[in-house]
Amino acid sequence: MSGADTLGAAPPPSLLDRFRAFREGLAARPGFRRWAARFPLTRPFARRRARALFDLCAGFVYTQVLLACVRLDVFAILAQQPLPTERLAQRLGLPVESAERLMAAAASLGLTARRSDGAWAIGPLGAAMIGNDGLAAMVEHHAMLYADLADPVALLRRPRGGNALSSYWAYCGAESPGEVGADRIRDYTALMAASQPMVAEEVLATYRFDAHRAVLDVGGGNGAFLRAVAAEAKAPRLMLFDLPAVAEEARARFAAAGLGARTDVFGGDFTRDALPQGADLITLVRVLHDHDDDVSSALLARIRAALPPGGRILVAEPMSGTAGAEPMGEAYFGFYLLAMGRGRPRRPEEIAAMLTAAGFTRPRLLPTPTPLLTRVIVAEITSP
Repeated sequence: MSGADTLGAAPPPSLLDRFRAFREGLAARPGFRRWAARFPLTRPFARRRARALFDLCAGFVYTQVLLACVRLDVFAILAQQPLPTERLAQRLGLPVESAERLMAAAASLGLTARRSDGAWAIGPLGAAMIGNDGLAAMVEHHAMLYADLADPVALLRRPRGGNALSSYWAYCGAESPGEVGADRIRDYTALMAASQPMVAEEVLATYRFDAHRAVLDVGGGNGAFLRAVAAEAKAPRLMLFDLPAVAEEARARFAAAGLGARTDVFGGDFTRDALPQGADLITLVRVLHDHDDDVSSALLARIRAALPPGGRILVAEPMSGTAGAEPMGEAYFGFYLLAMGRGRPRRPEEIAAMLTAAGFTRPRLLPTPTPLLTRVIVAEITSP
């Protein structure tokens, strides 16, 4: 056999691969599915698979039930007191029949619950929405994503960008992101700030910032993450780098929070400009996955150049391959970033490899309380 014949030869399937092929081959047979649904030992598995497949088909409807509850402020209303359908309908401005339909749908999803007296109360998942402005903002924001996904095949076939979501993230389609005006960054900056507390809580529960003299947050938005750091860590000086219009808003927010004397704010474009020096920790919070490999690698090199020997980098973002949250990485973020026009979800080992290539050492994944929300990787520059 020639070298050309063997060069592209695929390795033989593993025992696990052969088992999966056999299993799914059986499941693809209508006669076997009918038998499995009737046989007592296989019936629970058949029902779970049927439910999972139906949930995939109906998932959009479930999200719209949640969106209706958010827009109608259902959770805040029911958190005050349970209400019968008629009174709740008045509060929501809906016909009684429509209110009943919405509450029954929400109850099936764990968002609401019907009490024994017939009144509607908040459900376990609805209770998690109370005070969670970031999650509510993301639910509203997803209307643009759903519009872009109305024809997923068209989205996959056309060049990236040029749709609702990529227009929302103004820096994605801009030839010179640093020149994007304040009017075009206001909405997405507010969205990121609203959802940042959830991420900041995870990072602060994972990493100690007091050991550093100065922390530079690259792509730090209006400073929501650094304000959370300031409340927990009194030692480090706080530095922020973002687009000029975003940086100006961050400067105002720091001043309003009484942090003006403790902060340094820099405006620029991290895809092109050198980063300010002086920090011994540089953070990237939900930044790396928003950019393609070439931009991300160049950014890591700039961070390496801005850090002193012994300095560290901290990367915090959702990562693909997270156990128990696999659809979040490849399905949700895979298509969200496609519609956004740039970036891709990455596994921890991919990020570690990029850090190593940029000159960092000892990249390691730290355990976070809720890995689905964010994971944290730190690496350092070895002292000479």
